Order: sequence, then structure tokens, then C-alpha cells
Amino acid sequence: MSNRIINFASDNTAGAAPEVMAALGEAASAPAMPYGDDIFTQRLRDLANQVFEREVTIFPVATGTAANALSLATVSPPYGVVFCHAAAHIEEDECAAPEFYIGGGKLALLEGEEAKFSAESLRAKLEVTSPAPPVHHAQPAAVSITQATEVGALYSTDEIAAISAVCGDHGLALHMDGARLANAIAAQGVTPAEATWKAGVDVLSLGATKNGALSAEAVVFFDPDKAADFEFRRKRGGHLFSKMRFLSAQLLACLEQGRWLDFADNANRMAAALAKGLQQLDGVRLWFPVQTNMMFLTLPEPMAAALQAAGCQFYTWDAGEGVLSARLVTSFETTADDVATFLDIARRAST
Repeated sequence: MSNRIINFASDNTAGAAPEVMAALGEAASAPAMPYGDDIFTQRLRDLANQVFEREVTIFPVATGTAANALSLATVSPPYGVVFCHAAAHIEEDECAAPEFYIGGGKLALLEGEEAKFSAESLRAKLEVTSPAPPVHHAQPAAVSITQATEVGALYSTDEIAAISAVCGDHGLALHMDGARLANAIAAQGVTPAEATWKAGVDVLSLGATKNGALSAEAVVFFDPDKAADFEFRRKRGGHLFSKMRFLSAQLLACLEQGRWLDFADNANRMAAALAKGLQQLDGVRLWFPVQTNMMFLTLPEPMAAALQAAGCQFYTWDAGEGVLSARLVTSFETTADDVATFLDIARRAST
């Protein structure tokens, strides 16, 4: 058995890609102008235009929460409503940061299988009317979708386009939380442009920390005119880094040569192999089809205990007598040996 720690708790537990560390070394090798007036940030701007096949405006930030909250604050007034799924990260896991940065806005929650909502459910929500004058109500401002979703499911480009059409009918901006966008693109075989603005996305939170970076995310506006006062909001929110080149260098290293998609493809393939092996074991039940690098499942308690006793790390919670619910997430650095070792332990515990 390998002594390597197998950690499937999250793709956040993975280290940084060697290319990212090399880029950081290059950025540290000489002085550079601060606050994004450096060659790395300029190269990132140029590369983002190439990756997305149009002129975009890209703003590096350090966390996904900052990317989501600042981008939504830019497209929603303080009295605005942002529509999202009830399981969305902005609702469940960001400590009301979007509402805080918006300055009092609210989230309106939609339901749907696999943490997705449909264009039809969004339209129905928007068409609910009240006899009271509009001044008494928070006003619809934006819609946020997560790609891939919080359970690893995917919106098709047609589904995104349909949601975008509803947004257009009601004058709403469409935001995408793309913390795992690379996994979605790799799984669907589309281009970054097809996955985003060509399907109608206005602003993107582009994730990299889960996919090879040390700590770097970005906000991408597909229409630079819609970036509005984002620069001031980023500064006020504490995410205008004086040494911006260290964020930009990480993003460059991921985006150059399509590495971010290669990293994500590895994570997806390892998840598929892991799911295939686990499905063959008695007592294991996957909750959803595994489309990207994340799976939710039910495990016999002795199997989960054996895996954790062997040093495998993943999240579990009680699911009833004799079974546990679990979440497993693979990453850019997950290896075939990691998967084989995990499955070997699980098989021995199931006999």
C-alpha cells in the first residue's frame, strides 16, 4: 500500500501545480510595478482575450467568495434581488458575503434536481406579481448559476442559453459561479467561449484555486462596459493586491497551453474511475450520475471506517443505521494509484 495520503475531501486539499510554483518563482525574481501595472497582469489580460475569443475585462482576486460577492455587487443595486439555486455556494457557504457586498440585497432561492434550476422555474418566479407598487419590493437584478453545480452536475449550453433568454426578457444580468468551470468544459467538450458568453453569461467568477493554483481566482466581464465600478469595489473590499503579479502569474500558468483544462480532465477521469469501482461494491449507492470530479454516495459504515482508518480522508455524515453519507472529490493531482488504493481498501472492507 502506498504511503501517499489520499484526500478526497475536496479539490481544495490539493497542492499547487509545478507550473504555478515556477510562475511564482519567476514573478518573485525581479521587482515589478504594483497594483496590476506589471507584465504578468498585462499578459493575463491578453491571454484571457484569446481564451474567451473576444475582448474581456479580467480582475484577479484571491478567493472565490470575493469573486462572487464583488461581481454580484457590481450588477445589483442595494435594493436588488439575485436569483440562485437553494443549494448554491452563494447561499450556503459564503456567510452572506454577497448580501454584504451588495449593500443589503437579497437572494431569492429556486429549487431543482442536482442543484440546477430551469429557465421555466426562473420565469415563473419572476412573473409572480403583487398588487403593491414596485417601490415596496426589492427589485430583480441578477441571476447566478453554478457550473459545475454543488453536486458536480452540469448545465448544458442550451440550458444556460434558455436561462439567459429569460434574463434578457427581464433586464437581468447573468452571473456564473465558475469555481469548477474547467471541469465542466472538460466534461462537455465545448470551448470556454461556448461555455460562457456565447451561451449568454455576462460575468464569470473564474476559479483556479481548486484546479492547480495556490490562491487565485478572477472575475471576468464579457462586456467591458458592464464592469462599471468593479475596480473601486475590489479596492474597497480589500482585494486590490499591491503585488498583483503573484495572483496573475498563477492564473497565467493555469490558462497557458490549456493547462487548466488538462488539470480538470484528470480530475474528471479519476472521479469516473473511482465511481465505476465503487458502484461494483455491495452497499454503495451513488446519489447522482458522476459528470465531473465530485460524487455523493452512501457507504456501509464499516467500509467508511476502514477507509478512514487507512488514512483516506473524505467528508461523511450520518445517514441512518449502519450507513454513512459521503462526498468524494478528486483533483488535478489525483493519480490512478490513489484511486486503485482507495478501491482496494473498500473492496477488502466489503467482503
